[in-house]
Amino acid sequence: MLLALIPLFDENMAVRAYSIFSQKDNFFLNPMKLGTGRNDGAARVEGLELIENMGIETLSEDKEIFVPVSNISIFSDVESQCSAPHGRIVFLIDNTVPPVEVYVKRLLELKQKGYRLAVRKLPVADFENWREILKLADYVFLNNRKIAIDKAKLYFGKLYPQIRLCAGGIDTMETFEALKASGGYQLYEGDFYRVPVTRGSHEVAPLKANYIELLNVVNNDNFELNDAADIISRDTALTISLLKMVNRMTVNSGITTIRHAAAMLGQKELKRWINTAVVNELYADKPSEITRLSLLRAKFAENLAPVFGMQNKAEELFLMGLFSVLDVILEKTMEEALKMVMVAGDVRLALIEEKGCLAPVYDLMKQYEGANWQEVSRQLLLADMDVEKVNDAYVNALSWYRSLMSGGK
Repeated sequence: MLLALIPLFDENMAVRAYSIFSQKDNFFLNPMKLGTGRNDGAARVEGLELIENMGIETLSEDKEIFVPVSNISIFSDVESQCSAPHGRIVFLIDNTVPPVEVYVKRLLELKQKGYRLAVRKLPVADFENWREILKLADYVFLNNRKIAIDKAKLYFGKLYPQIRLCAGGIDTMETFEALKASGGYQLYEGDFYRVPVTRGSHEVAPLKANYIELLNVVNNDNFELNDAADIISRDTALTISLLKMVNRMTVNSGITTIRHAAAMLGQKELKRWINTAVVNELYADKPSEITRLSLLRAKFAENLAPVFGMQNKAEELFLMGLFSVLDVILEKTMEEALKMVMVAGDVRLALIEEKGCLAPVYDLMKQYEGANWQEVSRQLLLADMDVEKVNDAYVNALSWYRSLMSGGK
């Protein structure tokens, strides 16, 4: 199975929900699945299986999860497949679910059990025919390129006031800002939040400059622990974070100074912690999803090292993922951003030119997180890689991130 979590934002760029996008089979490896075999196992909802196996709190602490269902799986026993609170699950249907009595009755049953409903891929011309389903819907995804939001607001506000409007497929920040200014949408989905910067003209804030200085120190070979400790001591948040981590690792250590704490970790572990912790602070004034994306990419890329036969490059892959949105954070081009943190070699080559030994991992990682399953399947086939190992690498990264954010080891 292939799966990815896609965030849904409000107008303040806060994440309000996640959509699960999945594909059960690699159709390049199993072309028969495109025919009659495509419905094998269709009576189960793949997203619910993921939620049950991982726990909904691992995927999202308090947000709704949109779970696509087909015209077949909608009739499955969803309660037996997932024990998560019904109010956190939003079943996402499309125009393959017809507005006939048997489907309307089933959707009503799900609503009465406490689940929520969302509709996507519904042409404007079909709104009237789907009115019985729209009466039950909590969300509807609209094609912002084809629908005038002013008219949509009037239409849905009058006929379906319970529905929250969602704009999907937003690919630039300019489009997001324009849609937000026009009003009417409650949720926004797309790649706009992680679009790379192509021009650099912004000055870096003094506090960020301190973090960049620390990254410069630890990303030099054979850096001095005391140099890093002295910079950490200038920042209360980093100091507290360091001491908490060291205290979790040791018992009765009697740590009295930041230098002592740094020495307890050692050069390798301190470097790894700094690259992760500093990213958290560096990204603090950006949408939380950017921090999450950076850390997930770091762990996902590291987990992919054995899949690509690159175990000796695991640390570089982690750093590549971690800094893959540095241009968005510093509001500079990637080339300028990487110069500031003194990242060079294969990491720089992959992030700037998409070349070198790390580039295939970088490309697969981006295709995967965007749920571009056809391209992911093609790459896995050409490289003769196991789909389940790639999926496990992603799921493990989700679990690691949840543990990291909850203070777990």
